[in-house]
Amino acid sequence: MYEQLRPLFSKIFGVLYTGSGDDTIRELSKDLGSPTKLISVGDVTTFHLLNSDIIPDVLIVDDRTKRGPASDRVVVGTKHKGFTEIFVDNPAGVITEDLIDAVENAIKSDEHVRIFVRGEEDLAALPAILTAPSGSVVLYGQPDKGVVLVRITQSKKEEIRGLLNKIIEAQDNKEEIRTIWRKLDGHQDH
Repeated sequence: MYEQLRPLFSKIFGVLYTGSGDDTIRELSKDLGSPTKLISVGDVTTFHLLNSDIIPDVLIVDDRTKRGPASDRVVVGTKHKGFTEIFVDNPAGVITEDLIDAVENAIKSDEHVRIFVRGEEDLAALPAILTAPSGSVVLYGQPDKGVVLVRITQSKKEEIRGLLNKIIEAQDNKEEIRTIWRKLDGHQDH
């Protein structure tokens, strides 16, 4: 899935907590509750979560922010001890099968998992939303706006699935896209 997915992320899938830094995380944490799994996507969001002593079950980072390198402070700050680290290649604007597998396996794990994406993790929230069990929360950054909190429910998964279907229908029936879609679509009742 290529650049056609990018417009999906101008849409906010959950509740947007505006602002930046630890203040935004402090505000968001009041509504976090006790999710089944907490998944953080993005270097800056993850950095501020960890800085606020909120430890996600799964974090997905790529040492980049807004298409440029993340600061040394953020890069170091997302390397939290106590996480099993997984490396996966995922080019910009793409969701690869390897990324889907890494996210799914990390969510199923009983360990805290740090997925380091060589390439770009911007679209990793999609497989996270589709593979996380109900009752989980996915957090991802909305550049220059804040952090989005997505509560995982069956209806949220159906909403994402519907959006992906529309994008895929507009494609030239590429086998690679169909394969990835079949893999993502298999996560209906988690």
